[in-house]
Amino acid sequence: MTGQTLAPPQHDPSAAPGEPGRDGPRRRARSLLEPAILTTALLDALRKLDPRRMVRNPVMFVVEVGALLTTLVWAVQALGGEIAGAGDDPAWYTLTVAVWLWLTAIFGNFAEAIAEGRGRAQAATLRAMRRETLATLRDGGAKPAGELLLGDVVVVAAGETIPGDGTVIAGIASVDESAITGESAPVIREAGGDRSAVTGGTQVLSDEIVVEITQRPGESFLDRMIALVEGASRRKTPNEIALGILLAGLTLIFLVVVVTLRPFAGYAGTATSIATLVSLLVALIPTTIGALLSAIGIAGMDRLVRRNVLALSGRAVEASGDVDVLLLDKTGTITLGNRQAAEFVPMPGVSERELAEAAQLASLADETPEGRSIVVLAKERLGIRGRELAGLDARFVPFTAQTRMSGVDLGGVSVRKGAGDAIERWIEAAGGTAPPALTTAIERIARDGGTPLAVARDDRALGVIHLKDVVKDGMRQRFDHLRAMGIRTVMVTGDNPLTAAKIAREAGVDDFLAEATPEAKLALIREHQAGGRMVAMTGDGTNDAPALAQADVGVAMNSGTHAAREAGNMVDLDSDPTKLIEIVEVGKQLLITRGALTTFSIANDVAKYFAILPAIFAASYAASGDETATGPLDALDVMDLGSPRSAIVSAIVFNALVIPLLVPLALRGVRFRPLGATALLRRNLLVYGLGGLIAPFVGIKLVDLVVHNLLGA
Repeated sequence: MTGQTLAPPQHDPSAAPGEPGRDGPRRRARSLLEPAILTTALLDALRKLDPRRMVRNPVMFVVEVGALLTTLVWAVQALGGEIAGAGDDPAWYTLTVAVWLWLTAIFGNFAEAIAEGRGRAQAATLRAMRRETLATLRDGGAKPAGELLLGDVVVVAAGETIPGDGTVIAGIASVDESAITGESAPVIREAGGDRSAVTGGTQVLSDEIVVEITQRPGESFLDRMIALVEGASRRKTPNEIALGILLAGLTLIFLVVVVTLRPFAGYAGTATSIATLVSLLVALIPTTIGALLSAIGIAGMDRLVRRNVLALSGRAVEASGDVDVLLLDKTGTITLGNRQAAEFVPMPGVSERELAEAAQLASLADETPEGRSIVVLAKERLGIRGRELAGLDARFVPFTAQTRMSGVDLGGVSVRKGAGDAIERWIEAAGGTAPPALTTAIERIARDGGTPLAVARDDRALGVIHLKDVVKDGMRQRFDHLRAMGIRTVMVTGDNPLTAAKIAREAGVDDFLAEATPEAKLALIREHQAGGRMVAMTGDGTNDAPALAQADVGVAMNSGTHAAREAGNMVDLDSDPTKLIEIVEVGKQLLITRGALTTFSIANDVAKYFAILPAIFAASYAASGDETATGPLDALDVMDLGSPRSAIVSAIVFNALVIPLLVPLALRGVRFRPLGATALLRRNLLVYGLGGLIAPFVGIKLVDLVVHNLLGA
């Protein structure tokens, strides 16, 4: 039996809805303080102390080397030996510095481990959703789902699990995709359209479909999702690499400064110990952002996953934060997607009731939302109820792309509704002539942003039905929100320019592309990119694939074709075109968080200078040789710290503690607000620059009160 379950999934305690009110039930967002995640992250943080892993992060590698060096110095002191460079520091001082340097390295690893741990917890949830299935091949026989090859064709019936990613090549069925998307509502999958792609692990609820497997072993959509969520496939983005190079450069500069400081200190008569110099180095280098940088990147992808968006690379997440042009489909994104009948416009000599009765008759067998809305409008406006036509020998004429009209033949009378030019030709073929008022009504409705449907009976035009696109509530506010972010919005539609212009004005977009073809979309994207802009777009059909591949951020709908999903660099599991707006906000939040914490980290260093540098040279410049006496450098000791050693210890303790305190901010992200670049820079400097400058003065002073007064340091 196709898709027969061999092993039931384990109970997943995290499957409770997590974000009510947003796109239906979702997998629960795990708390930062879950004991299981914290315990695992702590163990991972210790494992990450392996120098072969630490060397990938130059800033934290220097911290680890310093911790190892001071530990060796303390070990020699504890054993009663002497080591060059230890100075006259007591063993407790060296040990204290060593312990807090190790904690700094561990806290840095802990931030990354928590981010990865949340991803692994989500991956465990996804694995619990996946079932081992036995696939039945169309040509007979069966094989485990894990052994399916590219091109295999399987049959999946109602109640069975789809064994792998593929394309429906025959049949139509209702499919439950809640295991992947978190949505409980089933979706329709059918052959030959833009709804033909299916995902392994989902379940067929009704009917039967024939699926051609499009995945290679171990490369299913769910496998890729698990790998990306776990961080196994995450590569550093260009901006992340550039910032890493900057941090490595700053670390090298301060390393040279500290190494050359020792002979200068000796010339000044100050015996600077290894522990003191290492403390100075660690305090000067940007350890805060160095420790949190990787966690910020992992958390960005994690935030997208929790919004049911699969980013196929970290570069895509980062690029979404730089987007300044959004291409949005009109139907289903800006409008509700289903045009509604709003008005009957009769021709001269025709009553509104006569037109409504003919329109209703032609729509009784029309199951499209537009057809149903015509029946509803006739009932609400004129009280015309639907008729039972089962015994009247009616012949319904379905809509086709060639005729561009539909209708019914009943009792020798033919009624048609459809595009204006198609109805005019039909009337002329029947020996009649369309009145000029028909063209006038069609053009008026088109100018107003509606879609006109002409109605005729035999050789006579009866009038026009006004179908209206309904703009979603709140879209104008969302576009104002994007405009404040500096993002230009472009509506893409197949409508004629008059209709497109009307909808564009009503929705509040900046521009529109009417009568859009795949070639026109591609040309528009390239035009914006040639002007130095970053472009994002959504799509779900095969004809969207070229534009999705060309866009800097291409978001493919999970309900779309395999070609569209392969062309995009993100997949929206909810198949919600408006999700693109959320994706851009997550990307900008990632960039803002990285910039804010970098600003905070560098501003921290200023306070550490005032804590450590006066402490190192205070004794040599003291008036009487007593390091507690006053001297010229006391003017720099603006924090009035207890003693040189307590000042150094306090700075190192604060430097270590600030990392875990900022982990929640790094993982949740700095709150995003739609501000321009200048306003955003000003806000960052005031909040994180000034905050990063003030916080160490307060924090180091508080730690010094404990170290100096309680411990007598």
